[in-house]
Amino acid sequence: MAMTMVPLKTLLRSATCAVALFSTLPAFAEDVAPPAAETAAPAPAQPALWKVADEDTTIWLFGTIHILPEDIAWYAGPVSKAFDESSELVTEIPLDAAQQSQSIIAEKSLRADGKTLRETLTDEERADYEAGMASIGLPPQLFDKNDAWYAALMLTLIPLKVSGYNLESGVDTQISAKAKARHMENAALESPEYQIALFDDLPRKVQHAYLDQVVEALPTVKSDIDAMVDAWKAGKAKDLARLLNEEEDDPKLRKVLLTDRNKAWAKWLKARLDKPGTVFVAVGAGHLAGKGSVQDQLARYGITSTRVQ
Repeated sequence: MAMTMVPLKTLLRSATCAVALFSTLPAFAEDVAPPAAETAAPAPAQPALWKVADEDTTIWLFGTIHILPEDIAWYAGPVSKAFDESSELVTEIPLDAAQQSQSIIAEKSLRADGKTLRETLTDEERADYEAGMASIGLPPQLFDKNDAWYAALMLTLIPLKVSGYNLESGVDTQISAKAKARHMENAALESPEYQIALFDDLPRKVQHAYLDQVVEALPTVKSDIDAMVDAWKAGKAKDLARLLNEEEDDPKLRKVLLTDRNKAWAKWLKARLDKPGTVFVAVGAGHLAGKGSVQDQLARYGITSTRVQ
């Protein structure tokens, strides 16, 4: 396929964003068997953590990875201490919304133009798409009833599952379980409907570009995600920014998926500082890295974010 307007950085960011909407992958994806788990000791991790505070309010900013392999030990040190001290957890969507969101995705991802997905592709695109589907053991007609954004998302997530990544090991799933066990108050920055609309409302041309790039990236998607996870484990925010956010070729997509949301979240956090308490904010790591990050948006209000780990 020809190179498109959507770089791999966008794929990684959008996949890690949207996977938060799934409590489990769809049934056809769950049938794909991952490799046997290794018995090596968990690798130590020191993901980045920031603190925002005034006289009576402390807000911890923690960047999550929504899907991880099983052998990462990250809940320790300053991160666990900050979480244990917090009485409120702030997440992208409500803790109990993932299951509900799947029914919304199932509805919103269906085509409404009377055509199959493959009918909307050029001959070259269709051939490459079908070859990509075959390479991971999926029938070519599987997503014929779906929009291109959904097929692209699934073709990003399924190879990761085959490689041993899973939602249960993701930071969001683990954080949610810990919060529920403590009966923590939960606030959400967005609704499932809003997050799904970010993809569903993309112009057709952008959706097709997204799918085109995902198909091109299938052979290397695991190594690309591995690099992202390695940077997250080491707390290398600048490397995460380079992998996830920089050199965005499509300003519309960057604005929709990143910049506008970071601005809205910073505005919410600014208002939250007016209420006393200790808050743990867990959002996708790409939002806390690089130019235009949540911290950058807070700085525009004169609010300082201090790196703790």
